[in-house]
Amino acid sequence: MDFFLKPEEMDLGDTPIENIFINNFMPMADGTCVKVYILGYKCAYDKDENIEVNNETIAKHLDIPLADVLRAWDFWEEKGIIEKIKADEEDKYNYKVKFLNLKELYIKNNYTQITVSSVENKRADYYSCGVKDILEANTSPIIQNMFKEIEYVFRRPLFPEEKRKILDWMYNYNLNPDIVVKAFFYSVEIKGNKNIYGVERIIKKWSSMGVINVESLMNYLEKKGERMYAYEKVLKSLGVVGRVITDGERKVVDRWFDEYHFTMEMILKACENSSKTTNPSVNYIQGILSSWHSKGIKTVEDIEKKDKPAEKKEYKRDYQKQKDYKVTKTRFHNFEQRSDKYTAKQLEEMARKKREGYYLKSKGD
Repeated sequence: MDFFLKPEEMDLGDTPIENIFINNFMPMADGTCVKVYILGYKCAYDKDENIEVNNETIAKHLDIPLADVLRAWDFWEEKGIIEKIKADEEDKYNYKVKFLNLKELYIKNNYTQITVSSVENKRADYYSCGVKDILEANTSPIIQNMFKEIEYVFRRPLFPEEKRKILDWMYNYNLNPDIVVKAFFYSVEIKGNKNIYGVERIIKKWSSMGVINVESLMNYLEKKGERMYAYEKVLKSLGVVGRVITDGERKVVDRWFDEYHFTMEMILKACENSSKTTNPSVNYIQGILSSWHSKGIKTVEDIEKKDKPAEKKEYKRDYQKQKDYKVTKTRFHNFEQRSDKYTAKQLEEMARKKREGYYLKSKGD
């Protein structure tokens, strides 16, 4: 006697995806990477030994090139949520994928490092923030806004351990929140490094060079000819403070240099013209520079010559001459009026007599 279940002809099961992945990791990836992760995770969760699944299978199932599947695994490995286990040392594309437990990873990387003394904390001159420091920071609107700006640059929420590390930098390198945000922007957008340790290297380098505030940073970026200097200068000229440049604004500013080939002097000149509007913006400056580009204006001197306001044409109103219309008489005009028989003097005398008669009548005479 034997007991067994009928094999399922349709896949009606469930695949539990951790919320940590949905909330923290999915927003930073493109659609292809997300699809590859979920399908691969499903195959690992099902554990069906009768079905062999590899990267070619995933590529065929998702109808995407194999290169996109391999790129997706490289992406998730960089984020630290999978591990590649090579089966063949000679074939770098022949590997197994191990999905790490995100809850366990989250706890190990965050809470344990806060309660246990770190290697840095062993240094006598280095202060390592603890739980109390993080709780105090959470009550500061300035610090909270800093974290919010950094999360915008990182395209994901910050982990508690990352927040602790940022507070460490601020304390040990005497940094203000603005310079920390700009260090993240410089690392991610200028250098293309989305690793927090890459940001730390930038912080240390800037600190060694005396770059600890926005003013010193601007001098440093100007000397190096960094594009970030242009971004900061444009925002400052427009009176925008307390935030980094957005992706859309950055693309517009890049266009001024890369397509229009304007100098910084010309761009700042356009920003000066923005004083004519109550709400200046990068798009407003785009309108000015686009007009200059179409007119062939390349220098400040060209502005005076080629950007004169269009002369208003004087339009003379062509009034139609009035024609002398003859009045057509009707039978009412042909009616002979009683007054036509008397002169003006006679009419006045008649009116005087009527007034006297009315006056005597009112007296009762």
